[in-house]
Amino acid sequence: MSASAPSGPVVLLGCGRLGSAIVEGWLKTGAVAPSDLIILTPSDKPAAEAAKARGAKVNPPMDQLGSARALVLAVKPAMWRAALGPLVAHLGGRTRLVSVMAGVPAADIAQATGRPVARVMPTTAVAQGRGVAALWSSDSEAYEVARSLFAPMADVVQLESEPLIDAATAVAGSAPAFIYAFVQALAAAGEAEGLSAEAAQRLARGALRSAGAGVETGGTLDALIARIASPGGTTRAGLDAMATGGDLERAAAAAVRAAVQRARSL
Repeated sequence: MSASAPSGPVVLLGCGRLGSAIVEGWLKTGAVAPSDLIILTPSDKPAAEAAKARGAKVNPPMDQLGSARALVLAVKPAMWRAALGPLVAHLGGRTRLVSVMAGVPAADIAQATGRPVARVMPTTAVAQGRGVAALWSSDSEAYEVARSLFAPMADVVQLESEPLIDAATAVAGSAPAFIYAFVQALAAAGEAEGLSAEAAQRLARGALRSAGAGVETGGTLDALIARIASPGGTTRAGLDAMATGGDLERAAAAAVRAAVQRARSL
């Protein structure tokens, strides 16, 4: 994919949780200048209002969409046809579509609009400029437009085929919640061993921050584990306990499988 991304406004359709995180990330990293941002939302959203205060346009007349270089679809999957349909006639010929919706094939969007589509599945940490995003497109220009929008605020991982989007969604997009749930379970286990609820929560959250700092070093996961789990030590005892019953692997596999199946049924 070598085509360069064109210039022009960026339209965000939908400003829910993920859409709001994307807006915050664009403003934080400068990936999209506020004056180049158009937000279409049926209800007031704090992220949209903050962007408007910095120069973004919120729900302007449709004739302002014609020069857009990209329209990012961030509505609920069940609503995309109704939300996008009235806009298509107002888009210019150079506008590329970027979907962050789970479960909606690019071919369906392309057929409904007659234009190339890129699919991106970002994590909500794009709001802090520290996300990860899986990206696929069969069109080089749509790919490059999407990459330019997300690379400043996420580690963009190019996928070889579109069906892998669902697995990427489970492993990255959904996984922060899985990890939080595990940390929550660790806090509960610490409380069961005598820690106060406050101490268990603070220690578990601190452990999560420490793990994140380790990831930032770029070491492999095996190496990061080995740095903490000395042979015969307490960490190794805990890891061995999880490995012996296979509970960790079963829980991870079940969570990813369920998320993939859900994405494919949307």
